[in-house]
Parts: sequence; structure tokens; C-alpha cells
Amino acid sequence: MSDQPVPPFKFDRARLTKNDQITGLATVVLFISLFLPWFGVNVGVPGLRLTFTASGLSAHGYLYIVLILCIALVGYLVVRAGMADVASKVPVGHELMTLVVTAINLFLVLLAFLFKPGGSGVGWRFGSFVGLIAALVAVAPLALPAIQARRAKG
Repeated sequence: MSDQPVPPFKFDRARLTKNDQITGLATVVLFISLFLPWFGVNVGVPGLRLTFTASGLSAHGYLYIVLILCIALVGYLVVRAGMADVASKVPVGHELMTLVVTAINLFLVLLAFLFKPGGSGVGWRFGSFVGLIAALVAVAPLALPAIQARRAKG
């Protein structure tokens, strides 16, 4: 163990770039959307109309990976904003790591959005649209500059 004291935690939003802030906020929205209704079906019987819904997590178990990645990414950004020397201790580049995590989230959310569970009567609900938009917004500030840089090279 090292004799160096652990630096105190002091949250400073200025340590996060604008892209980090956008990605972090969109990731929080994505996290919340996983608990909202993603899919639903309306069942009508004479004199009674029932609606059954399923959250993203209950409809697609693999969205727990997204849940874990959201917690990890937001936690990392909070620690990065709270401790100045964290950035130098991460073995992978900050932008690359956040891009990979948000791209995995987008891929899994897109799969969940496209592959509705159940039969033909199942429709999308509010949570699926919020989740898909949040996943797109989270990856956009990181992916767009990377795509533009690749196009400029070749």
C-alpha cells in the first residue's frame, strides 16, 4: 500500500467537458428509461379495456448490461469531476472509454427497440422512445468528432 494520502473528493463540474456533461445527463435519462414502460398491448373485452406494459428490463434481460454500464459511466464521471488526478490513472483514454461504453449501450438499446417481445399486437411505449433518444444523445458528442476525424484522414 502507498503512504500517499487519498486526495479529498470535491465535486467540480468544470473538470468535465461539455461532451462529458451531455453524455452524463443522457446516460442518467437512459438509466431512468429502463424502468419505464417500453412495450405494451391493449386487450379489449366487451365493457372492459385492459393495457399490459413491460419495462425495458423486464422485456429484455440483456438491458441489465445497459443498466450496469450506465451506473459505471455516471460513477466514473462523478469521480472524474470530484478528484482531479483520476484522469491520469485511467489506463484507457477517457474519450475512447466513454465512446465504447455509450456505443455498446446504443447497440443494445437499438436491439431492444427493434425486437419487440410477444406477438403482433405489442406496441412501443414512451420508455422505448426515451431510451433510444437518450442512447443516441449520449453517444453523439463522442461519435461525431471521431467519425469526422476518420473522414478527414482518408
